[in-house]
Amino acid sequence: MAVGKPVTDRSGRTDAPVAAPQTPRAANPRTSPEPARPTVGPVPILSVRVVARYPHDRTAFTEGLLWHDGALFESTGKEGVSDVRRVRLADGRVLKKQAIDSRQFGEGLALWNGDLISLTWHDGIAHRWDVRSLTPKGTNRYSGEGWGMTTLGETLIQSDGSSSLIVRDPTTLAERRRIAVTIDGRPVSQLNELEYVDGAILANVWQTGFLVRIDPGTGEVNAIIDLRPLVKEIGAADRDAVPNGIAWDARRKRLFVTGKLWPTLFEITIDADEADEGSAIRR
Repeated sequence: MAVGKPVTDRSGRTDAPVAAPQTPRAANPRTSPEPARPTVGPVPILSVRVVARYPHDRTAFTEGLLWHDGALFESTGKEGVSDVRRVRLADGRVLKKQAIDSRQFGEGLALWNGDLISLTWHDGIAHRWDVRSLTPKGTNRYSGEGWGMTTLGETLIQSDGSSSLIVRDPTTLAERRRIAVTIDGRPVSQLNELEYVDGAILANVWQTGFLVRIDPGTGEVNAIIDLRPLVKEIGAADRDAVPNGIAWDARRKRLFVTGKLWPTLFEITIDADEADEGSAIRR
């Protein structure tokens, strides 16, 4: 999977193979250099099977997604329209939402001790929201860009578009350490939305139709998950409408994925029996 940030900004996504989330900001391109695109060796490429399709707000620039207490929670991006929301699965109806400061670009979302924590792209501000009412509960500061985030045990795991995942304290957001993410020993960047699923971290790779499955202990990618059939089904003309958004219903073992500006949210299973060994992304 190609890694590294494309020369375009979050919103103006090129057709680079692997990348992370951000909205169209042609006037505000990413500051980090474009990373090398690693060659995939014996890492299996797994197909997916669609279990169900649900409506999704086609105007939502999805940056973070999670499942909690029978509902989807979503964070959306772009200055002026960023928000956090609770969404009903069956019909995609937004049941409640709270706007993020109009000067900020909303990013990844995670749940910790009854609080939703949402990142911002360039502002270094993480917002805390009561998960029941979505009322604001304060903020934390952090350094660097905010992309995706998930909860792993007693920590938060954050992506910033680089080839490292940042392990943060869930209370203060202080950085504890970093996990270098690699495929066959080579760094994988453009990691975006994250979700912890049954012992592994799934990550969208920005501007590609792939997820990567990461061993959080070693940082090694042990599988590539091919979402390109879903991308083809959506058939979006907008180059910003890339896959982004992973939610895991741990109780019922349901996996959901969607994308920015997608009209559909998919429930999928990963078909390990159809794994293909090979190189989906080359340098």
